[in-house]
Amino acid sequence: MVGAAEEIQLNRLENQVDNGGGGAWEYLCLVRKLKVRRSEKVLKHGLSILKDPKKRSKLGGEEWTLYEQVAVAAMDCQCLDIAEDCVKALQQKFPDSTRVGRLEGLLLEAKESWTDAETVYSSLLEDNPLDQVVHKRRIAMAKAQGNISGAVEWLNKYLEIFMADHDAWRELAEIYVFLQMYKQAAFCYEELILCQPTVPLYHLAYADVLYTLGGLENLQTAKKYYASTIDLTGGKNTRALFGICLCSVAIGQLTKGRNKEDKESSELQSLAAMALEKHYKQKAPGKLPLLTATLRNLKL
Repeated sequence: MVGAAEEIQLNRLENQVDNGGGGAWEYLCLVRKLKVRRSEKVLKHGLSILKDPKKRSKLGGEEWTLYEQVAVAAMDCQCLDIAEDCVKALQQKFPDSTRVGRLEGLLLEAKESWTDAETVYSSLLEDNPLDQVVHKRRIAMAKAQGNISGAVEWLNKYLEIFMADHDAWRELAEIYVFLQMYKQAAFCYEELILCQPTVPLYHLAYADVLYTLGGLENLQTAKKYYASTIDLTGGKNTRALFGICLCSVAIGQLTKGRNKEDKESSELQSLAAMALEKHYKQKAPGKLPLLTATLRNLKL
């Protein structure tokens, strides 16, 4: 994530370069360092250096880094002829490079030559079965083709190798939710909570999935995770507060007041309702009557 000071510095350099004040190489280096994608600017200013033999010669070995940066920017901008020229230059310089091989695969993806891209990636994985970048490209390629089942298959294979990749677990969970495969999504969120127990987003998402699944046990567990979300966010998560209220109503309907544990937790739902009213008074007073009516309908 780019900090405020870095953002200011980047914008200042960008304005300077755009207005002919020089510093194009410094700007391109900062873009790489911050890992931001300003593809049109990178393509414009990167090409201006590559096309000037004097400027290019001053870069030394960094010339090839710039070729790679411009190639990716050109793909983003659908300037595939430029991207192809950059990749060819890199292939000639580094004929056996895995990094250039990945770039070749990206170019084939940009051309929607999926079969050829898969051939390149398969070859790279034969040389290095633990290449995370290539595994991720396969997943991205399946999604780009609208092959959701294929993306799920590749994600599961990827997670068999790289089980600690939180982003991959989250992506798989979100796909399962999209496919309405809630039990599988719940498993993914359980893994995420085990790995990162203090991230409120995972508690909230897990609670949502359990609430959607329904059933007394799931609802009771969902209520606990909504409560943990509230705890982790200092009581400021509106969605979790609503979740407490909705779970309480659903549990009450299933047990019809027979559940002793739920009777003892009635204070929690009252506190959630009060917190919601306070939040709406501060943030959206115009919608407070709607909230009040909703809570009344829920008998809270």
